[in-house]
Amino acid sequence: MCVAAPGQIVNRLRVDQKTFLRYAYGRMQEFNEDNLFLADSLYAEGQAQGNFRLKCLGLSLEMPVRYSQGQYERMDSTAAEIKRLLRDRKDLREFYFSTLHEYCEFLIHTGRVSDAMLEARAMERLASEEKKPLGRMYSYRIIGLIQSYRDNHYLAIQNLEKAVRFCREAHAEQDLPNLCILIAQENIKMGNFHEADNYCLQAEQYESFFPSIRIKALMTRAYLSNAAGDEKAFREYYKALSEDPLYAVQTDQDTRTGLDITYLRSRGLLEEALVKANSLGTLRGQLEQKHGIYADMGAYNSAYGNLSALMEQKDSVYITVQNEDLAILDAEMNNAQLREEAQKLKAQNQITILLGFLAMFAIAFATVIYQQWKLRANLEEMRRLSNEAIQARRAFKKAMDAKESENSYKIKLLQNRTTNILTDYEDILNS
Repeated sequence: MCVAAPGQIVNRLRVDQKTFLRYAYGRMQEFNEDNLFLADSLYAEGQAQGNFRLKCLGLSLEMPVRYSQGQYERMDSTAAEIKRLLRDRKDLREFYFSTLHEYCEFLIHTGRVSDAMLEARAMERLASEEKKPLGRMYSYRIIGLIQSYRDNHYLAIQNLEKAVRFCREAHAEQDLPNLCILIAQENIKMGNFHEADNYCLQAEQYESFFPSIRIKALMTRAYLSNAAGDEKAFREYYKALSEDPLYAVQTDQDTRTGLDITYLRSRGLLEEALVKANSLGTLRGQLEQKHGIYADMGAYNSAYGNLSALMEQKDSVYITVQNEDLAILDAEMNNAQLREEAQKLKAQNQITILLGFLAMFAIAFATVIYQQWKLRANLEEMRRLSNEAIQARRAFKKAMDAKESENSYKIKLLQNRTTNILTDYEDILNS
């Protein structure tokens, strides 16, 4: 299958338009050896100007060519320099993630699965910490490719579908067609031809926006037709690819060789197919092709020998993977959804706590209001009682004043009567 680019060409480093067009031209033919001259010129300009963005563009163009040439140490050093230049630039994470994803893809195709998993793990952690769904999309895409390499196609599809979810969340629609192509390829391997066709159709809807998708869709349809036994359609797709000028510059040599072998086998040209298989750049690729070719020839001992060697080679990869704790890393990556659920639960708990606090506040507020109302009612009652007491005192004083007036009058009356009696008595004595 073809190496799918990590996304369409986007000005993620935000360089000037003239520089971006130079870079975009190189990305359109990413495996073309001429890109090394363009890469060197961009890097030299960045070095002279002290502009790390130009240097990153040059390194990004260099890496695919180093991969296609089998210069893996240079590829590693190129990726390491990109990481060093962009490690602390949070504002340029999109370019950082997309470039590291491409590097991981190259690692997988060269059998360095554990290295790819370690890179994907670091990417997922960083993306989770910084809440960057684009980085999570790329990390799950790498996990999907790793599972595909390990022939776990169902798990590959599950992880690629997670990548689609994060792709939509990141609003990175330019990456959706490539993800559809990858899911289609996994469905072909599982024999789900109808599903593969549906995903091809989804990818082809983007051709008018992203012309490079046409090559990937054509290759996928070629393999789909071959797997479904439609040799006529397969040969038509193969011819269309061979005549397309973008085919040679948008795919690496091993990808084109693999399709050539499939074509030769469909025509019964098995000796030529065997020669082609020996020219593949990786041992795994050679063994995968040769055991099938020998089986077509009826040379079953040779087919079995190559198949055994392939399984031994896979086992050695799995052993290396296990030594690197891939099982733990894999589980950690695939349990990221649990972390999301835990975060949601934490958020729900925080909301519950907040609601509880608000409820307590409401109760306390209601209690204060009730106490104030009660106090006000008590004050009113006290005022009423006080007014009644004052009025009672006033009435008592008034009654006492009236009584005192009455007593004063009676005393005066008595005094008058006493005076009269004394006067009368004196008169009697005097007479």
